[in-house]
Amino acid sequence: MDGIDVAHIATDGETHIEHLHTASFPYGAEDRALIAHAMRDAATMTAPAQRPGPVARAEEMITRRHIEAVDSFLSKSGISARHIDVIGFHGQTVLHRPEEGWTVQIGNGAELALRTDIDSVADLRANDMAHGGQGAPLAPVYHGALAARMPDRPVAFVNIGGVSNVTWVGPDGKLLAFDTGPGNALMDDWAMQHAGTPVDLDGALARSGTCNEAILHDYLLLDYFARPVPKSLDRGDFTLEPVAGLSAADGAATLAHLTAASVIRAEAWFPDLPATWVICGGGRKNRFLMELLAWYADAAVVPAEAIGCDGDAIEAEAWAYMAVRSLRGLPLTFPGTTGVSEPLSGGVLHRAGRESKVRTS
Repeated sequence: MDGIDVAHIATDGETHIEHLHTASFPYGAEDRALIAHAMRDAATMTAPAQRPGPVARAEEMITRRHIEAVDSFLSKSGISARHIDVIGFHGQTVLHRPEEGWTVQIGNGAELALRTDIDSVADLRANDMAHGGQGAPLAPVYHGALAARMPDRPVAFVNIGGVSNVTWVGPDGKLLAFDTGPGNALMDDWAMQHAGTPVDLDGALARSGTCNEAILHDYLLLDYFARPVPKSLDRGDFTLEPVAGLSAADGAATLAHLTAASVIRAEAWFPDLPATWVICGGGRKNRFLMELLAWYADAAVVPAEAIGCDGDAIEAEAWAYMAVRSLRGLPLTFPGTTGVSEPLSGGVLHRAGRESKVRTS
């Protein structure tokens, strides 16, 4: 809910990856409030095509903001739209129900293609879910490509966004991926409630408190952590209720420990322990959280920049990479990443000014 990340790469969707330009476009307070409202109303949806009032308004806003982001990015970078082959469009997740076989990422891919005059690939999760997969996480195929450059494997890539997910990449490129538990969402919600800020900057509030070990223990006993992998989460699957009676500082500390502990405890599902944990996403900017990850881990914990990547851009780059794979009919998801029965491509291609086509190969 922070904003839109744009990444420009050159790739064949396989081993060739050139990191080019990146930019971020934060949402204003009104936009974030509308997305939050849409998420609350999305919980009442009984079918993925439904668009209750706030969800429809948020979808229109999300699409408009992405069009503006692409236009601004190209203008500032001095790049013409005709030099961009395809946009990988994620949109905004407002509901994820893998147990029911559907997910909702709002954003109009056809409108994005029409208004930017660039072919766009959207709905990259849907085909996986239609074939029995969890539909998440999707970035592992890109993590695997990045790991191919690293001499020491296995390696674990962790993206700490609203929820946290991990990709284990074996020496032979084998992928195992799943959501590990809460990411920034609970910490951000707590900071807003108790400090009036959208984030606990550098984990300063958490650092000033003491983790409540009993509450942390109870969190880690929740059914999700014992569920076999692969598995995935909705942002609302964990709540602040267990820490509601704590002070602002102690609640923040307990939630930070929860995120860190649940990430590193994910190694219980790995075939072999990783040589390195590579941390991506906004969570890597939380200094206290990074210290906790290093404390819980038995291996090196490094930010994405340590392996020559931009940790803010990896998710956006992944969607561009997957858009190219979708155009080429290459797999996006695998049995070890989403639980789908066989490697599967997907995505909906929206042509600039032409009819859309669903890729199901």
